[in-house]
Amino acid sequence: MPGLTLIPSNSVTRVAVPRRSLSINFKRSEEQSQLQLVEREEIEDEDDLFEAIDKLISHGINAGDVKKLQDAGIYTCNGLMMHTKKSLTGIKGLSEAKVDKICEAAEKIVFLNFFPSNLSQNYGYITGSDALLRRKAVVRVTTGSLALDELLGGGIETSAITEAFGEFRSGKTQLAHTLCVSTQLPTSMKGGNGKVAYIDTEGTFRPDRIVPIAERFGMDAGAVLDNIVDSVIALFRVDFTGRGELAERQQKLAQMLSRLTKIAEEFNVAVYMTNQVIADPGGGVFISDPKKPAGGHVLAHAATIRLMFRKGKGEQRVCKVFDAPNLPEAEAISFNFISNYA
Repeated sequence: MPGLTLIPSNSVTRVAVPRRSLSINFKRSEEQSQLQLVEREEIEDEDDLFEAIDKLISHGINAGDVKKLQDAGIYTCNGLMMHTKKSLTGIKGLSEAKVDKICEAAEKIVFLNFFPSNLSQNYGYITGSDALLRRKAVVRVTTGSLALDELLGGGIETSAITEAFGEFRSGKTQLAHTLCVSTQLPTSMKGGNGKVAYIDTEGTFRPDRIVPIAERFGMDAGAVLDNIVDSVIALFRVDFTGRGELAERQQKLAQMLSRLTKIAEEFNVAVYMTNQVIADPGGGVFISDPKKPAGGHVLAHAATIRLMFRKGKGEQRVCKVFDAPNLPEAEAISFNFISNYA
């Protein structure tokens, strides 16, 4: 299996930056200037990813009704299209007739934003070629590992939920910390060009781990970007115990994952979350390691990409694509974390 050695944090080499874009002999100030220049260029196109709910006004929707949508937490036309008509009619002051008119206008705005050349098509229906065109908006954020990036087709995808599960010290949280830094890079340098929300449910986030990783990429450790959820099942395993509360736990988990999915798709956000493994009582004696990810079928169906992490020999860490719609399932790689964190 191909291997990777992560560059020590005090090294000058920036493995995530293409050689043609940035020389390793540049001074830090020159690196920061180039990053800021590229970021400014990319921010100009950021608004093309979604349409603000205010645009409904120009399509004949009353400003008061738009305000009601905003008060209900709906700020983009993309997000509006992810709600059912039943939930929208539950908003005070919006009748079924108003909701139909609002949805029709929002559908037109979203469709024309992504496919301005297909004006003759019925709104809501697209061809496979159009779907492929829309996929071009997906950004892949580098993991800081050349081998892991190759396995994932370039890195962690936006508009998707990536779940990493495995035993403790298998590399899940280390990748989360690395993504906090790598997403500061502009997209032209394999970054995410966005901000980060680190939802820490187990107290594993350590700012001091960010510092050496940031230095490795030549970035400011105070700026963290991307959306990372650390061990999403932990709170549910504490608050809901025993099989008697399993149904309620799974229902709450499904609601939370549904919200994460909507955020990922609405704002083209990359969601990376870690999960624990539990013993599989039905594994049998013929399975060498009878463990499975926590969360059951609810979490399994919500995650777009599922990665399995495990410890190898010494400091080796092994990552395997457990489930993905566009990646080989059985392919695995091994790599080393040379830094002191695992």
